[in-house]
Amino acid sequence: MLMDRFDNTLNLLMFLVFTGFAVASFVIAAMVREDAYRAADKQTKKFWLILLGVNLALNLLLPGLLFLLIAGLIAAIVFMVDVRPALKQVMGGGGGGGRRGGSSSDGPYGPYNGGR
Repeated sequence: MLMDRFDNTLNLLMFLVFTGFAVASFVIAAMVREDAYRAADKQTKKFWLILLGVNLALNLLLPGLLFLLIAGLIAAIVFMVDVRPALKQVMGGGGGGGRRGGSSSDGPYGPYNGGR
């Protein structure tokens, strides 16, 4: 009884994590301009939308096929850790944490020179 409950909880948790990651990667891929994919020398936007869309559909329609879910998760991870940073760099969003670019010593009105 306890083991069944644990299995059900683990399956639900995996479903939520995999599906949430699939939704996030699909939405991010859809929001980026087509020319950014070409400029970053990555596969086309259409390729990534199809791949990530199939991943999302499999997550929603066939949650019991763990092998396919893991394959889709790998595709989403590749997008998030390889393609997305390249797209951000091409589009000028290479900074981090909500910054809009510039030096780490830049203030709201330009560079901070430390009172020099």
